[in-house]
Amino acid sequence: MERFTRFAVADWSGAKGSNHPGIALAVCSTGNAAPELVLPPRGKYWSREEILEWLLAQDDDLLFGIDCCFAPPYVTRGAYLPGDDVPVDARSFRAHVDALCEDIDLGAASFLESHYRRHFYFGAADGRKADFMHLRVCEALYNAGGGGKASTVYDAIGAAQVAKASFAGMRLLSRLDGRMAIWPFDPLPPSGPVIVEIYAQIAARAAGMRKGRSKIRDANTLDVALAAFGSAPHTPLSHYTDHATDALITAAWMRTQANRAELWHPLTMTPDIARTEGWTFGVS
Repeated sequence: MERFTRFAVADWSGAKGSNHPGIALAVCSTGNAAPELVLPPRGKYWSREEILEWLLAQDDDLLFGIDCCFAPPYVTRGAYLPGDDVPVDARSFRAHVDALCEDIDLGAASFLESHYRRHFYFGAADGRKADFMHLRVCEALYNAGGGGKASTVYDAIGAAQVAKASFAGMRLLSRLDGRMAIWPFDPLPPSGPVIVEIYAQIAARAAGMRKGRSKIRDANTLDVALAAFGSAPHTPLSHYTDHATDALITAAWMRTQANRAELWHPLTMTPDIARTEGWTFGVS
């Protein structure tokens, strides 16, 4: 299946504000040329709105991966936010998030901090952290397989801020709904761009990075990781950050995985899971 001709990855951020050092965008084409970073159109750092603008300008056979969760867990508890009246499918839920948030630059901090505060863990004052650690089916499967420790969108504490990043990502996806296929909520179309959820740690493990040491901050290690995916050495960067190297490595990894039919049809992913929770590309 030679479906895609370009591959792009955005390392994402849920940080407050409108310009984010935590966002990096890397792109590569078929072949073995190394992925390259795409510079932001204005200023030193990307905004989330600029990533949206960039995506809306793409109309080729692009596979675009973004490192955030496309929907909260639903299957195990039968609700996204038990006890609250919210939509029961991912597309409608993302629209609900987008409509409710007034945060600038597609931010979603208010969704967690104000509108639905009781569902999220911010620290010891909220009680036992374990009571908030609900996972989607694909996350539980990944963890059980020994791949690592995928987190949950209900965890709003810590440097990674997976919660805020994911809900900000849901706002982005809501703006793209109907304009670009979002897998697996939409079927894989015969042509055109497709967006998938990715987890940079999967690419790092595939590149041979050890558990707990998956962050790359130097040129030589980056080239070794890229070579694991048959990629030529990269163009030297002015500054090596986790965000930039994660995006570059994951784009190269995605290029090698895009034609694997089994990744588009995970055995455990039912139609109900695809409609409500979605799936991380690369978990099978």
